[in-house]
Amino acid sequence: MLATASQRILGQSFQNIRPAVSVLRSYSSAAKQITVRDALNSALDEEMSADPKVFLMGEEVGEYQGAYKITKGLLEKYGPERVLDTPITEAGFTGIGVGAAYYGLKPVVEFMTFNFSMQAIDHIINSAAKSNYMSAGQISVPIVFRGPNGAAAGVGAQHSQCYASWYASCPGLKVLSPYNSEDARGLLKAAIRDPDPVVFLENELLYGESFPVSDEVLDSSFCLPIGKAKIEREGKDVTITAFSKMVGYALKAAEILEKDGIYAEVINLRSIRPLDRSTINASVRKTNRLITVEEGFPQHGVGAEICASVVEESFAYLDAPVERIAGADVPMPYAANLERLAVPQIEDIIRAAKRACYRSVPLAATA
Repeated sequence: MLATASQRILGQSFQNIRPAVSVLRSYSSAAKQITVRDALNSALDEEMSADPKVFLMGEEVGEYQGAYKITKGLLEKYGPERVLDTPITEAGFTGIGVGAAYYGLKPVVEFMTFNFSMQAIDHIINSAAKSNYMSAGQISVPIVFRGPNGAAAGVGAQHSQCYASWYASCPGLKVLSPYNSEDARGLLKAAIRDPDPVVFLENELLYGESFPVSDEVLDSSFCLPIGKAKIEREGKDVTITAFSKMVGYALKAAEILEKDGIYAEVINLRSIRPLDRSTINASVRKTNRLITVEEGFPQHGVGAEICASVVEESFAYLDAPVERIAGADVPMPYAANLERLAVPQIEDIIRAAKRACYRSVPLAATA
């Protein structure tokens, strides 16, 4: 299938590849609710319908319709040549996908969990991310690596890691992490249309969550810009940055903080690489305080990079030390009570915001 499809597109001009639309969207006319799962499924369906070069591959994406039903109905609609069930061999099918992208196809490779991408990391980093630079721009690698990332529930240390900072540290990759249904639809479409390799980090616990979307979001032409964050809630007292599931936690914390007279500005990062430093710094220059929230390990994390950016560009505007809320610096425990202690909670964000606003005893004083 791949060889035949490659021959079909070799004679086509790369100018026919549709560019991503870089227009900011909002919930301006939100009237409907769809789940993150359905948002991802519809994005895949529409992009496969619009571009015959797009195809899916991964474990159980076809006959089983996806481990999390993200690819439901796509095998029946597009057939086994474009929805490929693979053996349990991430290194093998990821390498095949990268090779197909070299020839101009647009693979969407699903990992049942991003923890399994460790088996394929050589292809992701060395084969996909670096080829455009090493070929002096002669080779594009339009491939998407997608699947659930981060902690789920009770799956232990080897299935609970957040890979945002891992992949975001590599030049040549773009790293996206959606929170709600609008993010999922708009960012996945942008990832598939992008000429470079994109790591698309979803969250298993968000798949079944429903969010409001506008008719604009449901339009087949809808697309979100890569590299642009969204201010989910405006505030004046403290900036809270978050991505994926932690955006919801930050928004809930902001609601509680408002009752105490603290008005938090919540930024949904959406894009981890490239990082929207200008939006973050503009917010900090307004609120004069910063809290970063992520599920991953604290050392060398996304929050650490954000803090460095703010210190470099907006240090004079800070009225309090920056606060990083992250997962515990230990492998994820299996026991439910310990697991809860190992990942950030809403109350952790609230305490950090109060410390930043000098409404509580600083950590140093309680040590």
